[in-house]
Amino acid sequence: MASGRTRSLAARVAAALGVLCGVLGLLAGVTEQVWKLGATGWFTAGALLTLLAVFALIDGALAAQHR
Repeated sequence: MASGRTRSLAARVAAALGVLCGVLGLLAGVTEQVWKLGATGWFTAGALLTLLAVFALIDGALAAQHR
């Protein structure tokens, strides 16, 4: 598998996990349950992971173009 495609696949997986963390954060906030990381922690982690995944996806696309 080419380097750009591997980065793109990893970025898509990270984006999916980031969205899942964000949804868990919203769920924790709506249900007002006390979770270990809290609603803010889960949502912030999901947003950060999704943002990093977007940058990795752009990097993977640029790497695939230069082949």
